[in-house]
Amino acid sequence: MKVGDIEILPVIDGTGRENAREVLSVPGEDRWACHPEHLDARGDLELTLGGFLLRTGDRTVLVDAGVGRIHNDHYAGGGFLDALAGHGVSPADVTDVVFTHLHFDHVGWATSKGEVVFGNATYRVHAADWAHFVDAADAEPGAVRKLAPLQDRLEVFDTETTLAPGLDARPTPGHTPGSSTYVVSGGSERALLVGDVAHSVVELEEPDWEATFDVDPRAAQAMRNALVHEVTDTADLVVPAHLPGLAHGRIVTFGDRRRFVTV
Repeated sequence: MKVGDIEILPVIDGTGRENAREVLSVPGEDRWACHPEHLDARGDLELTLGGFLLRTGDRTVLVDAGVGRIHNDHYAGGGFLDALAGHGVSPADVTDVVFTHLHFDHVGWATSKGEVVFGNATYRVHAADWAHFVDAADAEPGAVRKLAPLQDRLEVFDTETTLAPGLDARPTPGHTPGSSTYVVSGGSERALLVGDVAHSVVELEEPDWEATFDVDPRAAQAMRNALVHEVTDTADLVVPAHLPGLAHGRIVTFGDRRRFVTV
């Protein structure tokens, strides 16, 4: 897709699979029966893993960095660098890596075997996520090992800020303390790269659903509702982090119901 002069390309790393009713639901109800089209043949929720490549001016920006070399019963990566090469980009070409948040399936290629993968890039993330995942006394050791090598090339932010021409960071905490949405704009056009503010189409159509991954479910709900209210029936593109094929679309109303329509 293009927003103004900015090209946004999906970079697919692999896939994840979760039991939908265990990880995403409305408390006390089983609404998945109303949304079977978003589940696979086993009734699971399939998640595409990866990130997005943006070219703006002389900057080559990655938004998130996939799941990395992980390969287990739930998550399988490994395709990110090849997908990037398919877009004509090598790791050395990347000038900026920005994270929507620091869960393992968004930072997988930030480092590999203790070495920084994108050696010419500045890495950016909300300060609250770095504090939670790296600096906290009870931080998960695996996250610290993965992310600590970035320290010398890291820049953090804690308010809305412009990171590159046409690329603005907007804090949207809830899923994690420092979850952020990246707003890509050009002329009158906008695309909102929302990370895990929504994992599935159903959260955009019914934003009161809860995800077990949310650190603060109430705040995550509030952010989803605010996002949906802001963009419904507008030309704004919504770009979640895990839709099949890293799809994007718009939220529109049909009668009294919201629908996410893939573009």
